[in-house]
Amino acid sequence: MRTLGRRKRRMEPTIPTPGWRDLLRALPAFSATDHGFSIEKMVQKHRLDFYGYIKLVNFIRLQKPDAEYVNNLRPPFPWNEDNYLKPVIENDLLLQFDVEDLLDPPSISCPNGVSESTSLLECLKIAEHRTELAEAALAQAQDDLQKMRQFAQDLVMNTEIGSCSSARTTGDLKEDEEDVYFSSYGHFGIHEEMLKDKVRTESYRDFIYLNPHIFKDKIVLDVGCGTGILSMFAAKAGAKKVIGVDQSEIIYQAMDIIRLNGFEDSIYLIKGRIEEVDIPLEKVDVIISEWMGYFLLFESMLDSVIYARDKYLIKGGSVYPDSCTISLVAVSDIAKHTDQLTFWDDVYGFKMSCMKKMVMPEALVEVLDPRTLISEACIIKRIDCHAVSVPALEFSSDFVLMVTKTSMCTAIAGYFDVLFEKNCDKQILLSTSPCCTKTHWKQIMFFLEKPISVEEGEELKGRITIHRNRKDLRALIVTISIKNVKQTYSLQ
Repeated sequence: MRTLGRRKRRMEPTIPTPGWRDLLRALPAFSATDHGFSIEKMVQKHRLDFYGYIKLVNFIRLQKPDAEYVNNLRPPFPWNEDNYLKPVIENDLLLQFDVEDLLDPPSISCPNGVSESTSLLECLKIAEHRTELAEAALAQAQDDLQKMRQFAQDLVMNTEIGSCSSARTTGDLKEDEEDVYFSSYGHFGIHEEMLKDKVRTESYRDFIYLNPHIFKDKIVLDVGCGTGILSMFAAKAGAKKVIGVDQSEIIYQAMDIIRLNGFEDSIYLIKGRIEEVDIPLEKVDVIISEWMGYFLLFESMLDSVIYARDKYLIKGGSVYPDSCTISLVAVSDIAKHTDQLTFWDDVYGFKMSCMKKMVMPEALVEVLDPRTLISEACIIKRIDCHAVSVPALEFSSDFVLMVTKTSMCTAIAGYFDVLFEKNCDKQILLSTSPCCTKTHWKQIMFFLEKPISVEEGEELKGRITIHRNRKDLRALIVTISIKNVKQTYSLQ
């Protein structure tokens, strides 16, 4: 669920299909009338399957045998070699034909409006013509789409647009960002990464299975259910009903997963944003969600959990995870600092130091080597998920890092912990600390433009401010002040 990049789809150009004269020239033994050979009869006679049919066509195109030779062939056939699976003609129309139609001649499927008595060759000619018409329509649609994109770009960039119009444009752009965000979660790769993160998935599993009394005969709401793994954990722990809500297309796979595992009677899935859908119950007993992003708050999914809590959770109900912390720690890694920043001072003999202005503001997501830590950790934010409000997720905090090693501080790193503890017989801690088993959240590196000299026992004092990027509300702007140096970073 964690990606800082945005996926963009690219429209591939359509490759024109070969003409019929080229096809017939490449397949000299096609027509029974002209050559005494029928590919339909050959397929039917030897009951060739899909691969056998492909090999036959490619064999004839490549070897160009006469009709008598082919008609007299008996198994084993000379086209049984796998090299005949490779098309001789790119985008060969004959290889796109359904061989099952040849095995059942009375049901040959021609385009709508074409008689069943029409020959296979004529059917294919008609299909080719319709394909050409479809390609022309697609080309026109692509051209229209490009014009629409250009119009939208001109609209956004036009500085003379009135304030009301500008407001509408901004709203449309935010909707586009939301579409891209949820679309990224429709791809199986993100969910595979999360499910394979054992720290993440087993923490939720252990919390639910080791505390079944929290779920027994309860109504549970799973916000951002994804593949439905948390919903199934809750159902298996004895929940009376689980409602899973997710906006991305992955929910359709989740529906299949629920059925495959026999939970269709206890788990009910809804596609949509929790802020926009109506769930079939007025209140729920428990809310579960894996909402955490990089540095905990990236992606702003906690907003949706807060909304669900305020609207659907019964008085005295529980939200899990129920408490979280964000921590900072000092780092000394000269090699990485050099690779990230000093590199631009001399690039093959040329000065490119101006590039630092682009590199510096970008927070880096990666796994830290715990040997590079040079201070004790300091918690800068505690969040009670039962009480926190959305405005409280933007904040400033003073911090003090107790230095444990005399060295050069090259970066300040951030990570988070979440806890499952309310009413729990067995409390569970999920930590993304660099001193713990790595997770897909990794840690966040805020590089200092110039390393700071620190001594063991020193208190490295600073202040951090976190607020949302107004152009992309799921992104974060982080400002760190330390030893009279102030730097601002983006996490997007």
